[in-house]
Amino acid sequence: MDCLDPHTLIGLREWVALPELGVVGLRAKIDTGASTSALHATEISEFERDGRPWVRFTAHLGTLVQRRHRCEAPLVAHKTIKSSNGQAQTRYVVRTLLALGDHVWPVEFTLTCRKTMRYRLLLGSKALVDGQWLIDPSRSYIQDKPQVLTSPGAQ
Repeated sequence: MDCLDPHTLIGLREWVALPELGVVGLRAKIDTGASTSALHATEISEFERDGRPWVRFTAHLGTLVQRRHRCEAPLVAHKTIKSSNGQAQTRYVVRTLLALGDHVWPVEFTLTCRKTMRYRLLLGSKALVDGQWLIDPSRSYIQDKPQVLTSPGAQ
């Protein structure tokens, strides 16, 4: 096996942050079978800011201890996603910075209700390719928790 850069290797689960949204300490599930990344969100509403479409939503963090965080982000698109059971759903798409380990890069997320899922954030293959990550599915939490500053006014 070639020598791998430990800074490019992640496991099946990792700690992430969304610094532009003020979200830190979020566990993510790495899912190479999903092309798009998804964030657990409710109370989603579209509005306009400076003539451009934005969305306001509540991000849900944590599984044992529920935390809610109000967020706003520019709306990138509406996307129809087909789930593994064949159901189609139209979702809002936002782009925001994702921090994983010492890497920070822009990722597109669909906003959807993931309350029945164990992980509130799913990191799909497009984000993994853009971040240039290699995955070892036999391991979890390889990278350190991201040490990022949240945006001004964030919790």
